[in-house]
Amino acid sequence: MEPILSVRGLRACFQTEDRVVRAVDGISYDLHEGKTLAVVGESGSGKSVHALSILRLLPEPPAKIVAGQVLYRGKDLLQLPPADLRRIRGNRVAMIFQEPMTSLNPVLTVGEQIAEAVVLHQGASQKQAWAKAVELLRKVGIPHPEQRVRDFPHQFSGGMRQRAMIAIALSCEPEVLIADEPTTALDVTIQAQILDLMRQLQKEYRMAIVLITHNIGVVAEMADDVAVMYAGRQVEQASVADLFREPKHPYTKGLLASVPSIYERKERLDAIPGQPPELTRQFTACPFAPRCPSVIERCRKEDPPQFRLAGGRVSNCWLQEGDSQSSSHRYEAAQAVRS
Repeated sequence: MEPILSVRGLRACFQTEDRVVRAVDGISYDLHEGKTLAVVGESGSGKSVHALSILRLLPEPPAKIVAGQVLYRGKDLLQLPPADLRRIRGNRVAMIFQEPMTSLNPVLTVGEQIAEAVVLHQGASQKQAWAKAVELLRKVGIPHPEQRVRDFPHQFSGGMRQRAMIAIALSCEPEVLIADEPTTALDVTIQAQILDLMRQLQKEYRMAIVLITHNIGVVAEMADDVAVMYAGRQVEQASVADLFREPKHPYTKGLLASVPSIYERKERLDAIPGQPPELTRQFTACPFAPRCPSVIERCRKEDPPQFRLAGGRVSNCWLQEGDSQSSSHRYEAAQAVRS
């Protein structure tokens, strides 16, 4: 099956007065119909910047997408003229942003914000768009949608605002939904409701979802595949079952070890020592080496490429070189690209 969305070697940076911040320094994956790919990592690892890069929502300048492709149905979104991109963005590829209170317009009613996308992308009349706004609020579980559609965002609770954001994203029945931390700042019961809603709507619309999160529990519950990011890079990719059963990269092992368990009593949670590196550096060695418990001498001297492992897995770690397929060829290719 051909993927709906393919990201190939995406790299994005921010140019400041005196330095370049390499916020996304290489991420690749395929996304298929009805599947969910989770993108995980610490805060500052490049997850949200990667998502904004897909839809070209980064402010240029200071941001710049310097390499890569984002292929939607074979069309490179990074090369499309602005008018063509607008026909896809918010229509066929939609996004739920991280902070619903700052993403919703405070001076427009929730109904007006949902109807706006329907009028713009589907050519509906105002009356038709308003009726669809009511229908969508009902579908996402807002009580009394005929009345609440006229409310402003500040009149909604946090969970209801998140549901309203989902309604806006689904207003044109997209094929791809990018959800950036959709349960941030919500209590546990509301988080569960939002995740159940997303699963239900994904099944109904056959959507593919890119789920950006740092919550490993959400990954286990929602995802089919996982891409792990560290310091702007994709360091591992695998199916969710393979990743939880046998993580390959030491950073992934550290993430999973830091998750509390009801089956194992610990006085303190495990933590990854040290801090992530500055993204202004040009790495000549593995960026995780100073924090890695399995570091070898080569890690301190050479930057590892992506090694493709059995079962379609990917890992950026010298420890997997012996298990990779054609690793020497890919290492030479990766070095040529970087130079």
